[in-house]
Amino acid sequence: MADVTLKNVKKVYPNTERKKKRKKGEPEKKTNLQITDEGVLAVQDFNLEIRDREFMVLVGPSGCGKSTTLRMIAGLEEISGGELYIDGELMNNVSPKDRNIAMVFQNYALYPHMTVRANMEFPLKIAKMDKDEIDKKVMQAAETLDITQYLDRKPKELSGGQRQRVAIGRAIVREPKVLLMDEPLSNLDAKLRNQMRAEIIKLHQRIPSTFVYVTHDQTEAMTLGDRICIMKDGVIQQVGTPQEVFDHPYNLFVAGFIGTPQMNFVDADLEKKGADDYEISLAGKEVVLSKEKIANLAGVGVASQKVTLGVRPEHVMVIPAGESRGFTGKVELTELMGSALHIHLSAFGRDMIVVAQTRDLQKAGYGTIQAGEEIRFTFDGTVCHVFAKDTGLNLEHIRKQS
Repeated sequence: MADVTLKNVKKVYPNTERKKKRKKGEPEKKTNLQITDEGVLAVQDFNLEIRDREFMVLVGPSGCGKSTTLRMIAGLEEISGGELYIDGELMNNVSPKDRNIAMVFQNYALYPHMTVRANMEFPLKIAKMDKDEIDKKVMQAAETLDITQYLDRKPKELSGGQRQRVAIGRAIVREPKVLLMDEPLSNLDAKLRNQMRAEIIKLHQRIPSTFVYVTHDQTEAMTLGDRICIMKDGVIQQVGTPQEVFDHPYNLFVAGFIGTPQMNFVDADLEKKGADDYEISLAGKEVVLSKEKIANLAGVGVASQKVTLGVRPEHVMVIPAGESRGFTGKVELTELMGSALHIHLSAFGRDMIVVAQTRDLQKAGYGTIQAGEEIRFTFDGTVCHVFAKDTGLNLEHIRKQS
């Protein structure tokens, strides 16, 4: 078993900024992280259970605390508060070498003067393993990662993708219970990142380790993770499968962070009609919500209020030329993405993006869509998300209002 549990974990860094005097006229540095008498809270009230052999991805913008969390699991950062368990054993004061974990870093961290074989052998020699066993484990890992032909080369003779394979190989030869990966693909080009994502998925299927992976790239998170943990300013925003967080974002931040292009947000009015019915009013027109969404809103007793309505670009439909229904938007620019056209609109006093298939646009009677022209569009209320204006929470998932 290799489950990882974090209970009320926090990380506090000393706040050195208060000790420095600002020069006259120098603006005060702003941070979204909470500052207390203890210092700067980089991670706070972090509760997460990672199951045995699960692929968990920590994702969020730069500075959200995801790498700090990973380093606390590894033992490279001291835990300021809370408890970390691996296989049910408290690890707060256990040294990194005794945690049976391995870590792959963003910059590979290979020894440049050693061959690939020597790099992979190094952690096993430190563990004073028998030479025959070392040779066996290195060859098994090399074959798994398809780097057997590079064993006698130095890192400088390898491409970025090959170096990353070596770094992963050095980690897995120890057969760790938990494999930690800190943005391992960020130094690779787009094509190689796609290839390496597939390799990491295959690796996870082959070895009996729990994976904890850190990235700021939501595409990586969605394609790699069994579940993903979305973080902001040191706080967990939502944990769930990629499909769950895409279909049911808990708040505005998650809704905007997950999905490319990001979700469109517009101001609207939620009106309660009777005991268990709701409708959305937008620009003087009604958006009909699904029965499921209405039931969810009624179930938590949501009152009539001004809301932020969210709809994903791929769920916005361009209305055939000549029809008068729907909403009107002015085209600002377009981006051709092969089979799809990304249309940037000005509508409802905001910028919006519509993702339309070029084939569908042709069927709808559109030729080349030019900047400055007006098009009509609509969207189905069954795929909309309704967020509170004040808290940003998804109103379908809040606690029942008194």
